[in-house]
Amino acid sequence: MTLLTIAICIILLVVLITWGKVNPFLSFLIVSIIAGVFTGIPIANIGKSLQKGVGDMLGSLVIVITLGSMLGKIVAESGAAQKIASVMMGIFGKKNIQWGLVCTGFIIGIPLFYNVGFVLMIPLIFSVVNQYKLPAVYLGLPMLASLSVAHGFLPPHPSPAALVAQFNANMGLTLIYGIAIAIPAIILGGPIFSSTLKKIPSEPLDTFQNETLSKEKLPSGINSFLTSLLPVFLLSFTTILGVYAKDNESLKSFGSFVSDPSIVMLISLTVATFTLGLNMKMSMKKIMGYYTEAAKDVSMIILIIGGAGALKQVLVESGVSNEIASILKDLPLNPLIIGWLAAAIIRVCVGSATVAGLTTAGIIAPMVQQTGVNPELMVLAIGSGSLMFSHVNDPGFWLFKEYFNLSIKNTIRSWSMMESIVSVVGLVGVLVLNVLV
Repeated sequence: MTLLTIAICIILLVVLITWGKVNPFLSFLIVSIIAGVFTGIPIANIGKSLQKGVGDMLGSLVIVITLGSMLGKIVAESGAAQKIASVMMGIFGKKNIQWGLVCTGFIIGIPLFYNVGFVLMIPLIFSVVNQYKLPAVYLGLPMLASLSVAHGFLPPHPSPAALVAQFNANMGLTLIYGIAIAIPAIILGGPIFSSTLKKIPSEPLDTFQNETLSKEKLPSGINSFLTSLLPVFLLSFTTILGVYAKDNESLKSFGSFVSDPSIVMLISLTVATFTLGLNMKMSMKKIMGYYTEAAKDVSMIILIIGGAGALKQVLVESGVSNEIASILKDLPLNPLIIGWLAAAIIRVCVGSATVAGLTTAGIIAPMVQQTGVNPELMVLAIGSGSLMFSHVNDPGFWLFKEYFNLSIKNTIRSWSMMESIVSVVGLVGVLVLNVLV
């Protein structure tokens, strides 16, 4: 009965937004209340669940998204994104620029949290789109596929790292196996699939519709790359520092502080204010005006993501995740397939890849010990399942929809299908490796 209620609520959410034209944030709140009532959460606690869901979701994302949009704005307005695009176009050529973006997305996706990577890469994608008049979804989806796959498959991202610890898997082997599986998943879900999406209409946010500057007004290539990718360098540095500073508590504490996504983005924005703002003869007033515009542009995105967090919290408290996993654990299937299937169904119902992965891990852990299944491959099977069919209850869905300014239908056709493809290819890759290793 609980699963039927969740299915009805998800359908209601889609109907409210698409047919009823109700603001997505309001739709999330309405459906969250209905879901709470019909899944048995005490009425007196539903309001608290909404607050907790919104707070938990935005507590980890609002600083990153806001600072990321400001960094994206200054990267776009200063011409740094245009410069990077020009350099990449020179290296890969217009014909292969998509593959250049894919490689960039995968490289930075390993150390960067997904949301940081997303807001960091958006100006680069749209700069190429604006300069070379290429379809936005066709060009951008493969890079974002790289980021998504890294987020779901590879440690040190939260869910894979937690699964490695829970299953006593080897972090290095998991990373190696994960990269081997990620490459075909990205190729099929990214460049190959996106070739069918060239006709999807997309008008990117005004924040990234900056004018094309003359070459003499552009920052240098070194300045553009170093400033734009500073978050990557900071996180890479702190990761290395953590390895070599295990016995030095001061350095370890410093590394933990600097590696926090919010601190990374704040440091990066501060540096960009000088290197791409003041250094390019912009006044502080003008720079702060850009930051204000950027914050306004993402304000509704932030609210929508908060609404998705409210629904996620209600579904988690209803126990639907555990109910799904308990049903699946006794199925007569390969444990790796069961792990993938449990994570996939929880992901579709709850929306959060991290929640899907961690919830599945709690149920599957005894099976890993009893069956002797390869723990590294179980991490990747669950990680693959946790990416399955992102839709209206997933904040990532709304990030993609709102930044690319798409309809619900076209977001499902592009983003949701891409996530499904990388999820299924990930499972196939896990099963192949299970035979080989």
